[in-house]
Amino acid sequence: MENKNILIHCCCAHCAAYTVKYWQEQGYATTAFWYNPNINPYMEHQNRLEAMKTLSQNMNFELVVADSYDFVEYFRRVVGHEAERCALCFDMRMSKTAETAIELGIGNFTSTLLISHQQKHDLLKEMGENISQTTGVNFMYADLRKRYSDSRCITKPMALYRQQYCGCVYSEWERYTNKTIE
Repeated sequence: MENKNILIHCCCAHCAAYTVKYWQEQGYATTAFWYNPNINPYMEHQNRLEAMKTLSQNMNFELVVADSYDFVEYFRRVVGHEAERCALCFDMRMSKTAETAIELGIGNFTSTLLISHQQKHDLLKEMGENISQTTGVNFMYADLRKRYSDSRCITKPMALYRQQYCGCVYSEWERYTNKTIE
């Protein structure tokens, strides 16, 4: 018997809207999960979380918010390894998602990061599959990049907060300086 529930790690409301809808259309009972210790500064994190709460109410899906922000642990992992920060960040967030899926009795997990053309899909897929092997929670991959504009169409009428960078201070710096950390 196939487990038809899924825990979706959510990075922001705008990426979550179509992602949640997609998995619901595939027949999955969807639960969204908020865990983003990479998002800085703190008020940016809170603005995105509030937008996510509004989206979950408007679209009528459950949102589970992690008990901790863990930004100190995020920086401990990343400082000195800035060029590999995305892999370290993906691992931290997707591992926590799989752990939470186990706690909630949910058999599958994925991430809204898979709707963004800005993200490293091959890396996300590889990491998700590795975490799946370690935890026993099935990683569900779907390349939703072509549907990002659909997600924006869903959220635009809701007038939700919309961020201007990926989330971490490094991506904010890259966004506004047009430079890349190597």
